[in-house]
This record gives sequence, structure tokens and C-alpha cells, in this order.
Amino acid sequence: MPFSESPQAPDFEPRWPVALAIVAAMLLLAVQPKHIRLLPIWIAYVIGVAVLSPIGVVWLTSANARWLRVERMVTLIFFAVVTFLNIGNLGNMIQAMVNRSRETSGLLLLESSVALWVTNILTFSLLYWQMDRGGPEARVKAAGTRPDWLFPQEGAPAGDVPQGWKASFVDYLFLSYSTATAFSTTDVMPLTSRAKMLMMLESAISLVTILIVAARAINVLGN
Repeated sequence: MPFSESPQAPDFEPRWPVALAIVAAMLLLAVQPKHIRLLPIWIAYVIGVAVLSPIGVVWLTSANARWLRVERMVTLIFFAVVTFLNIGNLGNMIQAMVNRSRETSGLLLLESSVALWVTNILTFSLLYWQMDRGGPEARVKAAGTRPDWLFPQEGAPAGDVPQGWKASFVDYLFLSYSTATAFSTTDVMPLTSRAKMLMMLESAISLVTILIVAARAINVLGN
């Protein structure tokens, strides 16, 4: 969706898709079984409120520059914390699987691995959205730094894409989903070393989740 269609301002990207992604990630962390969660359940809610608050203020102030900086910092911290929790939860699931814990049935492993996989997609999409070209408002105003990804719309003929097209959160969500599913680039090309390294990390987490945990869970269910 082009930014010019935003109901709030021509130079402001709506935050509701981002807020939905954050809420979904927090709920998925919260539903993990007690013996799988790395930290208590209330941590997820605290993190959610902490990251949603500046996003709400950005929306209310129509992208005030000061709050944009706060939003960017909090989003990056959110990514780091949730990714750490995800990796920790994945480690706990693998340990439970290897030890054949009675608390961890095949169905529970399958449900937990799916929740972890989706959370991985959501958190990396938030990072990509905030990182590329200096962030959402920098992209809208064409004031960003060197691009980290090249989208196919940017090289398409002018008549094939909406005028003034800029990547929005949904585009980075699709990028993250493709990376976690195909374990490789699809239609979006990474241009920088940091983009490639982050996509490698996301693919690695996804690969371990799918091939080790989910595969084991399905095997247990089939027996």
C-alpha cells in the first residue's frame, strides 16, 4: 500500500499493522508452556506495553521526530529481547525433546514450535521495517541512508507500480516470511552485509525449529 494513501498524513506510515504484529508476538510468547518459557509470563506483557507505548505516541503526534527516535530505539530493544527469549525457548524445547520429558507431549512440541516460528517471523519483520533506509519516515521522505534491500517494485516500469511507492511494514513482513519459509532470498534482494547476516540468522532459527522440533513432534504423534 503506498504511503500517500495514509489517512493520517502523506508522510506518515500507519502503525496499526506494526502494533498488531507486536501484540501477536507477545501472545505467542505468553502461550508457551511454563517449562518451555525462558522467563515468567508477565515479562511478555511488560515488554508489550513498553514497545507499544512509544508507537502509540508516534501515531498521536503524527510522527514527531523525538518520538520517532524513541520508537526506533525501543523497537530494536524489543527485537533483541524477544529473539533472545525465542532462542532460549527453542533450547528448552530441544532439551525437553532429547530428555523425553513427560511434560512435553508430541502435540505440545508441535504447538510450541509453530508459535516460536511465527514469533520469529514477526520480530524479524519489525527489525527489517525499522532498519531499512533509516526507518519508515525516512523512507517516506526519501531521506534515508543506503538501502539494505532492493524490492522488485523499485526496478519496475513506472506504470506497473503506484506512483511514489515505498516499502511498508507488510512488505517487510513478506520478506521475513519468505526468509523463514524458503531459507533464501525470493523477490527481494539483500544489498548489505548486515541484511544478509540477519537473514541468515532468521533462516537458522527457522530451520532448527522446523527440522528438529516440529519434525520430532510429528514423529511422536505418528507413533
